[in-house]
Amino acid sequence: MLKRIHHTAIIASDYEKSKEFYTEILELKVINETYREERKSYKLDLAIGSAQIELFSFPDPPKRPSMPEARGLRHLCFEVNDIEKAVSWLGKKGVEVEPIRVDPITDKRFTFFKDPDDLPLELYER
Repeated sequence: MLKRIHHTAIIASDYEKSKEFYTEILELKVINETYREERKSYKLDLAIGSAQIELFSFPDPPKRPSMPEARGLRHLCFEVNDIEKAVSWLGKKGVEVEPIRVDPITDKRFTFFKDPDDLPLELYER
């Protein structure tokens, strides 16, 4: 029945700042951007491989209780072929990235960085 993840939704506290981060820093392609007057809300659809990220704005969204152990979505992970190259690419764009670690279960390398709302984002080497 279930085939794949279609999208992940993110609510930004500062829509323009997050839009710049995801489109300029992470270089995700814009599929569509819509402003919904009745909700005072933007919805930005971004392509990431065969999936999408939906970036939303809402008036005065509540803060995330804690990270990353708050109930709900723990983090969003991006697969990369070369983690050192990806870390260097982000660093050149001013994004602070944690030291690379090794997953003791899969023996794969990974690391974390944050979006403008401190949403934990992961790089995971193929």
